[in-house]
Amino acid sequence: MRKIAFLRSVRIQRADPYVQQAVRGLAADGIEAGLFHTSGTAGDEDFPGYRERLDRGVTPRELADAVAAWGADAAVSISLPCENALRDAAAKAFLDAVGIPTVMTPLAATMLLVDKWETKQLCERAGLLVPAGFRVDSDLLVGRGLAVPGYRDALRAQAERIGYPLMSKPVWDSTSMGIRTLRSPADLDAYLAPGTPVPGAVPGPSSAAVSAAVPTVVSAVVEQVVEGDLCSVDIVGRPGAYQVLPLCWTGRAGAEPVFTFADLRWCGPREEADAAFAEVARTLVALCGSLGVHGSVNVDMIYTGGRFVVLEINPRIGGATTLSCAASGTNTFASLARLARGLPFTGGTARRAGWAIEFLAGDGIPPAVLTELRQRVRVVTAHELVIDGTSHGDIVVITLAEGDEDRTVKALAELHKATGFPAAEVMGKITSLLHR
Repeated sequence: MRKIAFLRSVRIQRADPYVQQAVRGLAADGIEAGLFHTSGTAGDEDFPGYRERLDRGVTPRELADAVAAWGADAAVSISLPCENALRDAAAKAFLDAVGIPTVMTPLAATMLLVDKWETKQLCERAGLLVPAGFRVDSDLLVGRGLAVPGYRDALRAQAERIGYPLMSKPVWDSTSMGIRTLRSPADLDAYLAPGTPVPGAVPGPSSAAVSAAVPTVVSAVVEQVVEGDLCSVDIVGRPGAYQVLPLCWTGRAGAEPVFTFADLRWCGPREEADAAFAEVARTLVALCGSLGVHGSVNVDMIYTGGRFVVLEINPRIGGATTLSCAASGTNTFASLARLARGLPFTGGTARRAGWAIEFLAGDGIPPAVLTELRQRVRVVTAHELVIDGTSHGDIVVITLAEGDEDRTVKALAELHKATGFPAAEVMGKITSLLHR
């Protein structure tokens, strides 16, 4: 094998430093890595290999053709969020057909996992806990194609059965986008009301009353609000061999949607939860095997009352992949490259090597402060966080060994006193976490 292509849809910096380590490891074995990306810029320090920037609207066929033209022997998807995972799954179908095996979950399974309602059904059948909920179809709301006069009343009855508050999330979206809280029947009625007329919309044969109006809501899953601790886990591998990475804790779940990176995100000791997760992990691995997952999936959950409630299974690497790698001493990108090479792959549970903590510096980090931070604690990565073209400041991941909590808090407190970094709120959360 001479060349492996990596397919990427967001800035490569979010994969620091593990993708660079994986690429250098391939180079040491005489294999050239190529990055085919549709967002951001990448230099030698970001991806020390071949790089080709493609248009954000590239089709799966065009993506596959670009990879084939480069002469790839294999390809690996490291794209996110889910709409780009679907793009790569379709590209996989084209690449596999011309003899370029691609590490990505097959298209049929990917289409199930990017659909939140289908995922909910898969999880229930597997015996996993999920929030009670129902699906809202935007076509049926306006009688597009078929008039169903009782549809809104049926949805109201479902809502009453589950109870308020409820949370709505688009069937096809991710990274906490489009979430809406419904606190009462009046909120639900407003949510289900037709929106503004759209030119060219085609009403159903018996829907004159709604004309060409469309609902303000896209097709969505409406489900009960579950309060608890948000967490996620990455599972990497292929049928017969899956590695379960450590749980990452990402904030609190409740009635109000929050920005994915708003809270402290961490991976560390939590014995009771780790023990409770063991059986859930076995069930998730079995589900991955039945779906033919090949590569990585990211599972979002809520831990409440000693149990894990599954929210989503995303057919891609996760937003906390760097965090889980840092805490376990593993490298997901190297694992994916290993799968692409057809080398033996060992499944099981990846053990934590210590703590990993991720936090956002909304105002950025001055270079001199970052230099001092690196002198005081172990910094895994610190880079700008850009989502859909918008900067959210700098994201930082640090690690420490168990038993090193007091020294780390002291070092950060001294830095905060001298520079104001980390911010007081972040400093308080880190201190509470490491001193609990």
